Amino acid sequence: MREPIWLKMALITISAGFLFVMLVMPLILVAKEALARGVEFYFKALTDEFALKALYLTIEATILAVLLNTLFGLASAWLLTKFDFRGKTFLGSLIDLPFAISPVVAGLFFIMLFGRMSPLYPILQEYDVAIVFAVPGIILATVFVTFPFITRELVPVMESQGRSEEEAAATFGASGWTIFSKITLPNIKWALGYGIILCSARAMGEFGAVSVVSGHIRGKTNTLPLHIEILYNEYNFTAAFAVASVLVMLAILVLILRNVVEHYGKDVEHEEIAEPAADLKVGVANG
Repeated sequence: MREPIWLKMALITISAGFLFVMLVMPLILVAKEALARGVEFYFKALTDEFALKALYLTIEATILAVLLNTLFGLASAWLLTKFDFRGKTFLGSLIDLPFAISPVVAGLFFIMLFGRMSPLYPILQEYDVAIVFAVPGIILATVFVTFPFITRELVPVMESQGRSEEEAAATFGASGWTIFSKITLPNIKWALGYGIILCSARAMGEFGAVSVVSGHIRGKTNTLPLHIEILYNEYNFTAAFAVASVLVMLAILVLILRNVVEHYGKDVEHEEIAEPAADLKVGVANG
């Protein structure tokens, strides 16, 4: 059934107009405002001491969150797809919890858990460990809001592949690590890469939970989104947009990486499907 040409043009116009208003125009505005006072001021805002420290903290929190969530994502996805146990559905729902609650609520949770009102606070004080209003709290908050991403990318892929290959390898005496590294991991590498990219993008732009646990200590606990907020509240709009342009460029880089991974992942899947089909045709022809 062929759709009328006017319907196609209307849908294209609506989609293009929406994307232009919601995505293209904000990018143009950020670039315009960031360079409003010249290139020299732009680079001065980027090389400011507090901006650099915010950038380093953002990178640190992102890397640690991605590493921890990769380990958790692999373990949880393997558990949910390769084993049957009581409470499996509940565990799967629990992993989705950060999708269901506000990041601000997550930040308040860490305040209550590790702050002055917590039963753990005297113990933390005794060992001189600071969680909230310090870097560890920012990392914990970032990990919390991003930990479902890798798991949710891996579970559908691992479910579609089933357990037959792993069970066959176990029958022949392969160890758990051998099964994982030689069978499971090669089959999920593109989904894992896609999940890592999504997790990184979410971690870099996290604001709500980090804002609650950071304390907004300039030069110590401010990530890039928090530094942008401070600059904007101080009516330093040009510097705020200059720093925001860094996040925009990182977002574009992540988008490019995502498309590359998605493209190569689909190509590999098509090759894997085509090879058995070709072998089957050769076998039929020879038969």
